[in-house]
Amino acid sequence: MPRPRKWRSVCRMPGCSRFGPLDPATEAERIIMSVVEYETIRLIDLEALTQEECAGQMNVARTTVQGIYNNARQKLADSLVNGKELFIEGGEYILCDRSESDRISGCCYRRNCWRNQTPSNETDHPKMEGSE
Repeated sequence: MPRPRKWRSVCRMPGCSRFGPLDPATEAERIIMSVVEYETIRLIDLEALTQEECAGQMNVARTTVQGIYNNARQKLADSLVNGKELFIEGGEYILCDRSESDRISGCCYRRNCWRNQTPSNETDHPKMEGSE
């Protein structure tokens, strides 16, 4: 029996989930980046966390973060260099609810990342993706 997958903690949904060429006539190939991959890029590249700190915040091993981060960067590069559309969607994650337990477990609540999140993101996305 396979080991059950671990849900990754995500503190912020993307404000925009589609990126790509401006030319609407271009029928570009789609690249799908998971919300977890997006969160890893956000934490490491934008928030300047180390892979170890990122792993602690997402509740996964550092080696897992390293693999997720490498996949995300590959997808970003493919999209930018080859002009492909990039969509951010799906994945196995739990959205941080900014509760006391999230603050204790290392959520970005204390880093104030959540303050820039628009309220529409909270209502547009379910608390747990794929749990219907």
